[in-house]
Amino acid sequence: MKWPNRTAVEGEDGRTLSYAELDQAADRLDARLARYGIGRGDRVGLLLPKSPEAVAAIHGILRSGAAYVPVDPTAPPARGAAILADAFVKAVVVEAGLVPALVGAWPGPGPLPRLIVVGEGDDGSGASWDEVMADGAPTPDPSPRRDDDVAYILYTSGSTGTPKGVTLTHRNALCFLDWCVSAFGAEPGRRFASHAPFHFDLSVFDLYASCRSGGTLVLIGEALGKDPIRLGDFLAGRRIDVWYSAPSILALLADHGRLDREGLSPPRLVLFAGEVFPIRPLRRLRSIWPHATFWNLYGPTETNVCTAYRIPETIDPDRDEPFPIGYVCSPLRARVVDEQGDDVPEGDRGELLIAGPRVMRGYFGRDDLTEAAFIEAPDGTLWYRTGDLVSDLGGGCFSYHGRRDRMVKRRGYRIELGEIEAALARAEGVGRAAVVATSTEEGVRITAFVAMEAGRKGSIIALKRHCASTLPVSMVPDAIRFLPSLPSTSTDKLDYRRLQEIAEGETPGTGTGAGAGSEAA
Repeated sequence: MKWPNRTAVEGEDGRTLSYAELDQAADRLDARLARYGIGRGDRVGLLLPKSPEAVAAIHGILRSGAAYVPVDPTAPPARGAAILADAFVKAVVVEAGLVPALVGAWPGPGPLPRLIVVGEGDDGSGASWDEVMADGAPTPDPSPRRDDDVAYILYTSGSTGTPKGVTLTHRNALCFLDWCVSAFGAEPGRRFASHAPFHFDLSVFDLYASCRSGGTLVLIGEALGKDPIRLGDFLAGRRIDVWYSAPSILALLADHGRLDREGLSPPRLVLFAGEVFPIRPLRRLRSIWPHATFWNLYGPTETNVCTAYRIPETIDPDRDEPFPIGYVCSPLRARVVDEQGDDVPEGDRGELLIAGPRVMRGYFGRDDLTEAAFIEAPDGTLWYRTGDLVSDLGGGCFSYHGRRDRMVKRRGYRIELGEIEAALARAEGVGRAAVVATSTEEGVRITAFVAMEAGRKGSIIALKRHCASTLPVSMVPDAIRFLPSLPSTSTDKLDYRRLQEIAEGETPGTGTGAGAGSEAA
């Protein structure tokens, strides 16, 4: 082992694992899984909050040859149980307090998988983590492995409401890590913040880029990760070198985290992905951390990062547009196509397609969805359909224009809701904006939700004027609603489903808007 005494994992509570201790824990779990008959080609669930045990469990599952299936421990139990059942997991490493809910929500088919229970309160439903860690039985010889073996399955929201499992291989992950080393370097001993939940694809970088370079993975739990005040204090005390998260938490940190306090050593590398970073909060963060290297990373779970753009050291004060998503990451290839699948001219909008060794194998158990997700070229190349609209700004640098499936037709016009969001985000004082469309008897109704920057007061009249001056009449929202903050999913992306529910609960013309901070536009 290259770095046995270095700290591999540092928990939020201060507990640590050295690389030697992480290696031993992974070995012991591997041995127990082998005793259960679990190995290459199988799947093991992970239902744990962020902890050193969760990291050790991931490495142990991978070492066994199985794939890990992480689920959100804060989600409704029925959702997590349904995901684990859909993946046909043979075992679940689960936090003790979550066992009763998992048992009660298990949908089948078949009996509950074997449980390995972490923490106090185990009622005997399975083997305890401490028991597994104390078992010194020899680890069996590893079974043959291939790069195309499945490493992990990440479940994402499906358009029908049923999560779908994105199946990713060791080749997919290694290709991504190779690109990361070429783009960001592999300086040994760096401290990597682990902000993303393990069921979110951003965690792949945190987990494996850190151990590849002998760094320390500094865990940030779910509650801390959403609290910018406490998170600012955490950053001040933990000396983070590498940060990777969705832009929304970085914007909150810039406003509320007191990042410019004396003694806070800023990260040297700041990566963000998952959604558009509005230019004003990015400019503010850039001014607070002037010496950090910033990258805008883009890519769906199905490809991990597939394009990237390095943010300049100085952001033009007159710039009001978000930065592009950048250039395709080697060795991937990209195309921009129209609805017929034909390439569009440079500068025209179209759907981004990606091909190469970082693209997923498919959706677990859903051949129909897998087939629909790809276009086969005449030369046999399979191109993954991202569903995202982009344009080539020149030289292969892509600008993002929203989701293809967030298009609506209104008053005879095709409207991309992301374009309305981008226009609102440019308005003075707007921190974040999200737009949803609902169907009514009168046709499509567009509702905009706006969270203002700290200390700024929202003005319906000002936003009406701004929209009228920047958007066609057909794209001006029917209603604008101000919220203290926009709801987020467990992976810190905008929770459009929740906003849709709010919008559908408001009836035009009933007068509910004025008292709730919204007004018909």
